[in-house]
Amino acid sequence: MQGTARFRFTTPRRWVRRSLLLVLLALAACSNLSPLARRQGADALALAHGWQPLRLPARSFILAGYAPVAATSQTPTTLTIYVEGDGMAWLSPSLPSDDPTPLRPVALELALRHSHGAAAYLARPCQYVEADERSHCSPQYWTDRRFAPEVMDATSEAIDALKQRFHASRLILVGYSGGGAIAALVAAQRQDVVRLVTVAGNLDPQAWTRLHGVPALTGSRNPADAWQTLQDIPQLHFVGAEDTNVTQEVVAAYAARFPPGKRPKIMMVEGISHTCCWAARWRSLSALAFP
Repeated sequence: MQGTARFRFTTPRRWVRRSLLLVLLALAACSNLSPLARRQGADALALAHGWQPLRLPARSFILAGYAPVAATSQTPTTLTIYVEGDGMAWLSPSLPSDDPTPLRPVALELALRHSHGAAAYLARPCQYVEADERSHCSPQYWTDRRFAPEVMDATSEAIDALKQRFHASRLILVGYSGGGAIAALVAAQRQDVVRLVTVAGNLDPQAWTRLHGVPALTGSRNPADAWQTLQDIPQLHFVGAEDTNVTQEVVAAYAARFPPGKRPKIMMVEGISHTCCWAARWRSLSALAFP
Protein backbone atom coordinates (compact mmCIF):
# COMPACT_ATOMS: atom_id res chain seq x y z
CA MET A 1 0.00 0.00 0.00
CA GLN A 2 1.46 3.35 -1.02
CA GLY A 3 2.30 5.60 1.90
CA THR A 4 1.92 2.84 4.48
CA ALA A 5 4.81 2.13 6.83
CA ARG A 6 5.35 -1.29 8.32
CA PHE A 7 6.55 -1.69 11.89
CA ARG A 8 8.10 -4.84 13.34
CA PHE A 9 8.81 -5.57 16.99
CA THR A 10 11.30 -7.66 18.85
CA THR A 11 9.10 -8.29 21.86
CA PRO A 12 10.90 -8.18 25.24
CA ARG A 13 10.28 -11.12 27.55
CA ARG A 14 8.44 -8.92 30.07
CA TRP A 15 5.89 -8.01 27.38
CA VAL A 16 5.37 -11.69 26.62
CA ARG A 17 4.51 -12.26 30.29
CA ARG A 18 2.18 -9.27 30.35
CA SER A 19 0.52 -10.38 27.12
CA LEU A 20 -0.11 -13.80 28.62
CA LEU A 21 -1.64 -12.20 31.69
CA LEU A 22 -3.95 -10.10 29.53
CA VAL A 23 -5.03 -13.17 27.58
CA LEU A 24 -5.82 -14.98 30.82
CA LEU A 25 -7.82 -12.00 32.07
CA ALA A 26 -9.74 -11.86 28.81
CA LEU A 27 -10.53 -15.57 29.00
CA ALA A 28 -11.71 -15.13 32.58
CA ALA A 29 -13.98 -12.30 31.48
CA CYS A 30 -15.46 -14.46 28.75
CA SER A 31 -16.49 -17.05 31.34
CA ASN A 32 -18.99 -14.57 32.78
CA LEU A 33 -20.70 -12.43 30.18
CA SER A 34 -22.92 -10.41 32.49
CA PRO A 35 -22.74 -6.62 32.09
CA LEU A 36 -22.12 -6.32 35.83
CA ALA A 37 -19.07 -8.56 35.61
CA ARG A 38 -17.77 -6.54 32.67
CA ARG A 39 -18.21 -3.27 34.58
CA GLN A 40 -16.58 -4.68 37.68
CA GLY A 41 -13.66 -5.97 35.65
CA ALA A 42 -13.05 -2.57 34.09
CA ASP A 43 -13.41 -0.84 37.47
CA ALA A 44 -10.85 -3.19 39.00
CA LEU A 45 -8.44 -2.71 36.11
CA ALA A 46 -8.72 1.07 36.37
CA LEU A 47 -8.41 1.09 40.18
CA ALA A 48 -5.26 -1.02 39.98
CA HIS A 49 -3.70 1.83 37.99
CA GLY A 50 -5.00 4.61 40.24
CA TRP A 51 -7.90 5.58 37.98
CA GLN A 52 -11.53 6.09 39.03
CA PRO A 53 -14.87 5.64 37.21
CA LEU A 54 -16.76 8.70 36.00
CA ARG A 55 -20.32 9.36 34.86
CA LEU A 56 -20.71 12.14 32.29
CA PRO A 57 -24.26 13.31 31.43
CA ALA A 58 -24.35 14.20 27.74
CA ARG A 59 -27.56 14.97 25.83
CA SER A 60 -29.86 11.96 26.17
CA PHE A 61 -27.08 9.65 27.38
CA ILE A 62 -24.87 9.18 30.39
CA LEU A 63 -21.41 8.23 29.22
CA ALA A 64 -18.99 6.28 31.36
CA GLY A 65 -15.36 7.22 31.64
CA TYR A 66 -12.22 6.68 33.68
CA ALA A 67 -9.58 9.17 34.76
CA PRO A 68 -6.68 9.28 37.23
CA VAL A 69 -7.71 9.82 40.85
CA ALA A 70 -4.75 12.06 41.59
CA ALA A 71 -4.58 15.40 39.83
CA THR A 72 -1.49 16.15 37.78
CA SER A 73 1.08 18.41 39.39
CA GLN A 74 0.66 20.94 36.61
CA THR A 75 -2.37 22.00 34.64
CA PRO A 76 -2.02 20.14 31.33
CA THR A 77 -2.16 22.05 28.08
CA THR A 78 -3.13 18.94 26.13
CA LEU A 79 -5.42 16.10 27.20
CA THR A 80 -5.40 12.75 25.39
CA ILE A 81 -8.76 10.98 25.37
CA TYR A 82 -9.07 7.32 24.43
CA VAL A 83 -12.41 6.29 22.90
CA GLU A 84 -13.62 2.69 23.21
CA GLY A 85 -14.61 0.38 20.38
CA ASP A 86 -18.05 -0.96 19.53
CA GLY A 87 -17.92 -3.49 22.34
CA MET A 88 -20.28 -6.44 22.55
CA ALA A 89 -22.64 -5.11 19.89
CA TRP A 90 -23.92 -8.44 18.58
CA LEU A 91 -24.59 -11.88 20.06
CA SER A 92 -24.81 -13.38 16.58
CA PRO A 93 -24.80 -12.01 13.01
CA SER A 94 -28.54 -11.36 13.30
CA LEU A 95 -29.10 -10.81 17.04
CA PRO A 96 -27.97 -7.57 18.72
CA SER A 97 -26.69 -7.66 22.25
CA ASP A 98 -28.82 -6.10 24.97
CA ASP A 99 -25.72 -4.41 26.44
CA PRO A 100 -22.70 -3.27 24.38
CA THR A 101 -20.24 -3.16 27.30
CA PRO A 102 -17.01 -4.72 25.96
CA LEU A 103 -15.79 -8.10 27.06
CA ARG A 104 -12.31 -6.61 26.86
CA PRO A 105 -11.89 -2.81 27.07
CA VAL A 106 -8.93 -2.46 24.72
CA ALA A 107 -9.06 1.36 24.67
CA LEU A 108 -8.96 1.40 28.48
CA GLU A 109 -5.94 -0.89 28.45
CA LEU A 110 -4.23 1.55 26.09
CA ALA A 111 -5.21 4.59 28.17
CA LEU A 112 -3.78 3.05 31.33
CA ARG A 113 -0.43 2.72 29.54
CA HIS A 114 -0.38 6.32 28.39
CA SER A 115 2.90 7.99 29.31
CA HIS A 116 2.80 11.24 27.36
CA GLY A 117 0.97 13.69 29.63
CA ALA A 118 -2.60 13.73 30.94
CA ALA A 119 -5.05 11.11 29.69
CA ALA A 120 -8.62 9.93 30.21
CA TYR A 121 -10.89 7.23 28.84
CA LEU A 122 -14.36 7.56 27.36
CA ALA A 123 -16.76 4.70 26.74
CA ARG A 124 -19.39 4.69 24.02
CA PRO A 125 -23.06 5.39 24.77
CA CYS A 126 -24.68 2.63 26.85
CA GLN A 127 -21.40 0.92 27.77
CA TYR A 128 -20.62 0.44 31.50
CA VAL A 129 -23.82 2.14 32.66
CA GLU A 130 -26.48 0.66 34.95
CA ALA A 131 -30.26 0.38 34.75
CA ASP A 132 -31.28 3.93 35.69
CA GLU A 133 -28.56 5.34 33.41
CA ARG A 134 -29.81 3.46 30.34
CA SER A 135 -33.15 5.22 29.84
CA HIS A 136 -32.32 6.27 26.27
CA CYS A 137 -30.33 3.19 25.33
CA SER A 138 -31.55 1.27 22.33
CA PRO A 139 -29.73 -1.37 20.26
CA GLN A 140 -29.73 1.04 17.32
CA TYR A 141 -26.98 2.97 19.10
CA TRP A 142 -24.57 0.05 18.97
CA THR A 143 -25.75 -1.31 15.61
CA ASP A 144 -27.03 0.79 12.67
CA ARG A 145 -26.82 4.19 14.39
CA ARG A 146 -23.56 3.65 16.26
CA PHE A 147 -22.09 6.68 14.43
CA ALA A 148 -25.26 8.77 14.34
CA PRO A 149 -25.22 12.58 14.76
CA GLU A 150 -26.73 12.36 18.24
CA VAL A 151 -23.95 9.99 19.28
CA MET A 152 -21.34 12.46 18.03
CA ASP A 153 -23.01 15.33 19.87
CA ALA A 154 -23.18 13.38 23.13
CA THR A 155 -19.57 12.26 22.81
CA SER A 156 -18.39 15.79 22.12
CA GLU A 157 -20.30 17.07 25.16
CA ALA A 158 -18.69 14.40 27.36
CA ILE A 159 -15.30 15.39 25.95
CA ASP A 160 -16.05 18.99 26.96
CA ALA A 161 -16.59 17.78 30.53
CA LEU A 162 -13.30 15.88 30.55
CA LYS A 163 -11.47 18.85 29.06
CA GLN A 164 -12.88 21.09 31.79
CA ARG A 165 -12.00 18.55 34.48
CA PHE A 166 -8.35 18.67 33.42
CA HIS A 167 -8.35 22.40 32.60
CA ALA A 168 -6.89 21.51 29.20
CA SER A 169 -6.98 23.70 26.13
CA ARG A 170 -6.10 21.15 23.43
CA LEU A 171 -7.07 17.56 22.69
CA ILE A 172 -5.54 14.46 21.20
CA LEU A 173 -8.15 11.83 20.35
CA VAL A 174 -7.24 8.15 20.20
CA GLY A 175 -9.93 5.76 18.96
CA TYR A 176 -9.89 1.98 19.01
CA SER A 177 -11.89 0.03 16.38
CA GLY A 178 -15.30 1.74 16.02
CA GLY A 179 -14.00 4.32 18.47
CA GLY A 180 -11.71 5.40 15.65
CA ALA A 181 -14.74 6.46 13.63
CA ILE A 182 -16.09 8.32 16.66
CA ALA A 183 -12.76 10.07 17.26
CA ALA A 184 -12.50 11.15 13.62
CA LEU A 185 -16.09 12.39 13.41
CA VAL A 186 -15.79 14.30 16.66
CA ALA A 187 -12.47 15.81 15.56
CA ALA A 188 -14.15 16.99 12.37
CA GLN A 189 -16.65 19.08 14.31
CA ARG A 190 -14.27 20.61 16.88
CA GLN A 191 -11.55 23.25 16.71
CA ASP A 192 -9.39 22.03 19.62
CA VAL A 193 -8.18 18.64 18.33
CA VAL A 194 -4.47 18.83 17.51
CA ARG A 195 -3.87 15.16 16.69
CA LEU A 196 -5.94 12.13 15.71
CA VAL A 197 -4.69 8.58 16.33
CA THR A 198 -6.57 5.37 15.67
CA VAL A 199 -5.83 1.76 16.54
CA ALA A 200 -7.53 -0.80 14.29
CA GLY A 201 -9.88 2.08 13.52
CA ASN A 202 -12.97 1.62 11.37
CA LEU A 203 -12.45 4.85 9.45
CA ASP A 204 -14.66 4.02 6.48
CA PRO A 205 -17.75 2.10 7.67
CA GLN A 206 -19.07 1.92 4.10
CA ALA A 207 -15.94 0.12 2.95
CA TRP A 208 -16.11 -2.02 6.09
CA THR A 209 -19.69 -3.17 5.48
CA ARG A 210 -18.85 -3.96 1.84
CA LEU A 211 -15.82 -5.97 2.96
CA HIS A 212 -17.91 -8.14 5.29
CA GLY A 213 -21.02 -8.30 3.10
CA VAL A 214 -23.30 -6.86 5.79
CA PRO A 215 -26.00 -4.16 5.47
CA ALA A 216 -24.93 -0.53 5.51
CA LEU A 217 -25.04 1.30 8.84
CA THR A 218 -28.20 3.28 8.13
CA GLY A 219 -28.27 6.53 10.07
CA SER A 220 -24.52 6.55 10.74
CA ARG A 221 -22.01 9.07 9.49
CA ASN A 222 -18.88 8.08 7.60
CA PRO A 223 -15.57 9.68 8.68
CA ALA A 224 -14.28 9.43 5.11
CA ASP A 225 -16.92 11.97 4.08
CA ALA A 226 -15.41 14.47 6.53
CA TRP A 227 -12.00 14.54 4.88
CA GLN A 228 -12.15 18.26 4.10
CA THR A 229 -12.38 19.23 7.76
CA LEU A 230 -9.88 16.56 8.82
CA GLN A 231 -7.17 17.20 6.25
CA ASP A 232 -5.28 19.74 8.35
CA ILE A 233 -5.23 17.63 11.54
CA PRO A 234 -2.07 15.50 11.96
CA GLN A 235 -3.10 11.84 11.88
CA LEU A 236 -1.60 8.41 12.46
CA HIS A 237 -3.57 5.22 11.96
CA PHE A 238 -2.27 1.86 13.20
CA VAL A 239 -3.44 -1.26 11.38
CA GLY A 240 -2.74 -4.80 12.55
CA ALA A 241 -1.21 -6.93 9.79
CA GLU A 242 -3.24 -9.90 11.05
CA ASP A 243 -6.49 -7.96 11.46
CA THR A 244 -9.32 -9.52 9.44
CA ASN A 245 -11.99 -7.26 10.95
CA VAL A 246 -10.72 -3.78 10.08
CA THR A 247 -8.25 -4.50 7.32
CA GLN A 248 -5.71 -2.24 5.64
CA GLU A 249 -8.14 -1.88 2.72
CA VAL A 250 -10.69 -0.19 4.99
CA VAL A 251 -8.19 2.36 6.28
CA ALA A 252 -6.76 2.84 2.77
CA ALA A 253 -10.25 3.65 1.48
CA TYR A 254 -10.43 6.43 4.08
CA ALA A 255 -6.98 7.78 3.24
CA ALA A 256 -7.73 7.73 -0.50
CA ARG A 257 -10.40 10.40 0.00
CA PHE A 258 -7.72 12.96 0.93
CA PRO A 259 -5.71 14.93 -1.65
CA PRO A 260 -2.27 13.35 -2.25
CA GLY A 261 -0.41 15.94 -0.21
CA LYS A 262 -2.83 15.66 2.71
CA ARG A 263 -3.20 11.92 3.08
CA PRO A 264 -2.91 10.68 6.67
CA LYS A 265 -0.13 8.36 7.72
CA ILE A 266 -0.95 4.66 8.02
CA MET A 267 1.34 2.24 9.86
CA MET A 268 1.02 -1.53 9.50
CA VAL A 269 2.08 -3.41 12.62
CA GLU A 270 3.24 -6.99 12.15
CA GLY A 271 1.99 -9.77 14.40
CA ILE A 272 -1.13 -7.93 15.62
CA SER A 273 -4.78 -8.79 15.03
CA HIS A 274 -7.87 -6.74 15.84
CA THR A 275 -7.58 -7.22 19.61
CA CYS A 276 -4.16 -8.79 20.15
CA CYS A 277 -1.74 -7.41 21.21
CA TRP A 278 -2.15 -3.66 21.08
CA ALA A 279 -1.98 -3.04 24.81
CA ALA A 280 1.20 -5.08 25.28
CA ARG A 281 2.95 -3.05 22.59
CA TRP A 282 1.42 0.33 23.26
CA ARG A 283 4.37 1.91 25.02
CA SER A 284 6.51 1.33 21.93
CA LEU A 285 3.77 2.38 19.52
CA SER A 286 2.81 5.44 21.50
CA ALA A 287 6.34 6.78 21.10
CA LEU A 288 5.44 7.01 17.40
CA ALA A 289 1.90 8.24 18.02
CA PHE A 290 2.91 11.11 20.31
CA PRO A 291 6.25 12.41 19.01
